[in-house]
Amino acid sequence: MKVTIFGRNARSVEPLVARAGFEIADKNLDFVISYGGDGTHMMAEHAYPGIPKILLKDSLICKKCSPLTNEQVLKKVIDGKYQIENLMKLEVSAHGKTLVAMNDIILHNKDSRHAIRYNIAVNEKSLGKEVIGDGVIVATPFGSTAYYRSITDSYFEVGIGVAFNNSTEQSDHVVLKEDSTVTITIARGDAVVYADNQEDEIVVSEKSEISIHKSNEIARIVVLELSQ
Repeated sequence: MKVTIFGRNARSVEPLVARAGFEIADKNLDFVISYGGDGTHMMAEHAYPGIPKILLKDSLICKKCSPLTNEQVLKKVIDGKYQIENLMKLEVSAHGKTLVAMNDIILHNKDSRHAIRYNIAVNEKSLGKEVIGDGVIVATPFGSTAYYRSITDSYFEVGIGVAFNNSTEQSDHVVLKEDSTVTITIARGDAVVYADNQEDEIVVSEKSEISIHKSNEIARIVVLELSQ
């Protein structure tokens, strides 16, 4: 099995990967080994979209990592005791620029001293009156245990979640069908759109329209058979 290793300390785990029976390569990859935590996994997906990811721990924060040791994880994969789970991704477009996220799309006020005003619609139908606040988070089920959960104290397993960040009036989060299109129109203020923890961003301002929907891309993650 051909793999590449992604992570800040990737070189340090190469001997373990090689001993497990993997071939470390640069192309025609069967897997990408993400060696780090949750953030490393998102960066690995951005760098190698669609290639199945094996998650190895090199961090105290890796909620998606297996409870097994890294050596045990690799042996499970070599022995074929795993499945590959497909995960939906989100796509955001504004000003002719597009970003794709595995976890979430975040619209946030550019200047933390000033709230933004925005309107939000689902499939061209308004969700309600203008919102004043720090922004909005649109999450996948996979990403609903991250920033979305810190705001809503909840998560979901199907659909697209929308959570309102520090709005001046109570704005309940909603979970939409996964084929929904979320459109956000900025009424006042400057804001920035992020996808996961990527460095790329889209700067938006008054009258900007941001469109978010399910991407044609999928993320793929290796899920181990722990009962065997």
